[in-house]
Amino acid sequence: MARLRARVHGGDIYSAARELKRDPTEILDFSASINPLGPSPQVWKAITASRHLLNHYPDPNCWDLRQALATFWRIDPEQIVVGNGSTELIEALPRALGIRRLLVVQPTFSEYAAAMVRAGGQATALFADRSDQYAIPIDRLCHVMEAGRHDGRSIDGVVLCHPNSPTGQACSAEDVARLAKATRRRGIWLVIDEAFADYCPERSVLPHAASWPHVIVLRSMTKFYALPGLRVGFAVATHTAIRRLQRQLPPWSVSAMGQVAALAAVSDTVHAQKSLRFMARERERLRTLLAALPGCVVMPTYANYFLVELPRGWHARDITEELRRRGLLIRDCSSVPGTNLRSIRLAVRTVQDNDRIVRSISHLLLQGAS
Repeated sequence: MARLRARVHGGDIYSAARELKRDPTEILDFSASINPLGPSPQVWKAITASRHLLNHYPDPNCWDLRQALATFWRIDPEQIVVGNGSTELIEALPRALGIRRLLVVQPTFSEYAAAMVRAGGQATALFADRSDQYAIPIDRLCHVMEAGRHDGRSIDGVVLCHPNSPTGQACSAEDVARLAKATRRRGIWLVIDEAFADYCPERSVLPHAASWPHVIVLRSMTKFYALPGLRVGFAVATHTAIRRLQRQLPPWSVSAMGQVAALAAVSDTVHAQKSLRFMARERERLRTLLAALPGCVVMPTYANYFLVELPRGWHARDITEELRRRGLLIRDCSSVPGTNLRSIRLAVRTVQDNDRIVRSISHLLLQGAS
């Protein structure tokens, strides 16, 4: 079984700005997949009205936010724990649940395997097939869960990024429920990371998973609610699992402004619906433009980004660097296990931004062909 390679992240506009001697506001970032409409207008009002909270420690229980999330999802607030982004929760999960050997469906987010290594455990990989457009191999996963073993060794946890990053693929809620049943029969923990599930709510299992033993569902306020700078995420599980996870988190890890902003964001259903309508239109428009680039292959997606394969003869590293010199950041996915050297990921941004990145990639490809 291949070892999992180095972690790959996007969103570092600061390093690019220093390297290019530009202001960070001049960097156009397609490497981080954030709602292009930005935060809800209610977020700015809530932060302004809460400036007095800077004189106090934040609520260590995130009480108001948990109440709002519980009402939104119609679950018990005691089945919710809030963290400093979902990444903090991913970091705590191996210790909280006692996972020693985690199965990761590749290609996917690198922090699952990294957290296992830092916790002294191991991560092993099951690879989605490129020939199947990286569709989540749910049947193979269920078979492994039924056996309780992979690569000749037992496993005690599996993580499913759903929709998956960087591929954008997702399966039905029914298939995820089938996987949950298979893990439950074997007593294997199932972690479902729904960081991008706001863009395909019909495929989410969050409302049901609160009653599923051995299942943890993660959500991020970073992507859809456009709050990456404030670091807020949450987990939903049974009461017992939530208590175990909570004990692994440091006190006051979620800032007062983070809690206030997340509460305002989740309460603004008007902005949420506007964001969904925009994404449905602009994602399809961008897909058409990218698919028209000669030699490029665009993978299907349920999220707010595309995995794109460049034409043969190109390397993702080269085009990423060329675009970076122009102040355009994209995600080089060539080092993500399971992808090939031509793989890049592009966020869906505004109409103007998307037109610019397509023109820039087209120009580079034409230059290379001449």
